[in-house]
Amino acid sequence: MRTAAIIPVKSFERAKTRLGIGGRRRSELCRLMLAEVLGAAAGSSHIDEVVVVTRDPEAARMGRGAGATVLDDPEEAGVNEAIAIADRHVAGSGLDASIVLPQDIPFMTSDEIAFLMGHAAPPSFVIVVPSRRFDGTNALVRMPGGIMRTHYDEDSYRIHLAEAGKVTPNAALLFSAGMMADIDTMEDITQMPEAGRKPDVARRIREIAGA
Repeated sequence: MRTAAIIPVKSFERAKTRLGIGGRRRSELCRLMLAEVLGAAAGSSHIDEVVVVTRDPEAARMGRGAGATVLDDPEEAGVNEAIAIADRHVAGSGLDASIVLPQDIPFMTSDEIAFLMGHAAPPSFVIVVPSRRFDGTNALVRMPGGIMRTHYDEDSYRIHLAEAGKVTPNAALLFSAGMMADIDTMEDITQMPEAGRKPDVARRIREIAGA
């Protein structure tokens, strides 16, 4: 089974406004988080191609530096449209499955990708990993890659889980601490996972955010 990791990346200057910090610091935080997600995806033996969809020049440069395929998101109309761009690429590249990863889960590891893919059930399956608040989707594995469209920014966790049950008998909900820890608000920063999980990354995030 050949799998693509899809990472849609919003322009750094427009991302993470809910944190209430200056644009330069938000951009620095976005670069840090994307670097961690790229590193985990590129370092996973379960990922055959990393696909970054963005119109941000810095994000594109980082993606290419990590060996990813970079696709242009000319309109930046939203995350679902960006994923649709990647889905078309995956379908045309002969890849069997995809895992969608947001740019803001810096505590994710390659081991967590292995954990998810250990629950793969070819030829048709969907795996949903929710956000810590159970309102978003922090990882979405689909086989085939276009088996269902995505519903990010729409209470996506519940919608994805419901839609998955309509398209395959193999729909699973999995919990994974690093993947569930996204960074959207200052509260997320105060509740970052500890217990030895990337302590240098946690320290740097606090420094950038002034938390």
